[in-house]
Amino acid sequence: MKPWFKYERIPGLLASSYEKASRMVIGGYYSTVADEIVAYIRQGSMLDLGTGPGYLPIEIAKRAPDIHITGVDLSRKLISMARVNAQKAGLSSQLSFEAGNSSRLRFEDALFDMVISTGMLHSLKKPVNVLIEINRVLKPGAEAWIYDPANVIQYIDKTQWRASLNLRERFFLWIFGILGLHKPIAVYRREDVIPMIEAAGFKKYAVDERNREIRIKVTK
Repeated sequence: MKPWFKYERIPGLLASSYEKASRMVIGGYYSTVADEIVAYIRQGSMLDLGTGPGYLPIEIAKRAPDIHITGVDLSRKLISMARVNAQKAGLSSQLSFEAGNSSRLRFEDALFDMVISTGMLHSLKKPVNVLIEINRVLKPGAEAWIYDPANVIQYIDKTQWRASLNLRERFFLWIFGILGLHKPIAVYRREDVIPMIEAAGFKKYAVDERNREIRIKVTK
């Protein structure tokens, strides 16, 4: 089923509550994904699109000191959080974060050894444009791994998360709910993403569906 609602940027008013939810899935989700990525690549340059507060790049950098990761996100507030998180982890030399649009990346062609993205594809208004950019910035023979919508819900203790929210965060979540701007995530299916992948110029790819998450691996 194709997503019917598109909100590409985490609203600044929801950034802190989103960060708290993201923090709760480090051990269960991001650590597992980081292990999978590091088993494939242990050095080089990596791009993380839709990086949020930067917890996945941090987990990767902890495991692979020879990987240098650039994280990009539309939300300036989340990027600020990611920079602080990297500094606290002592990984600022490996990690850089910047606000930017994944459909108009500033990077030169064939720059990255790998591109990753978790939980972003479903929110894109023009996903093919982002896939085209991914193709452009990948080195020949390099891969991009896209996990969507990122199967993180099972790792979030909703009671604990709600208890962690302050009055301001609860108020803005309530407002967004009243306005209908905070909707359940719809999930792309295999038949939805294959035409996108091919339209972006990728000829070698694998698409795996599991537990309401789709995992895409494409090779330039």
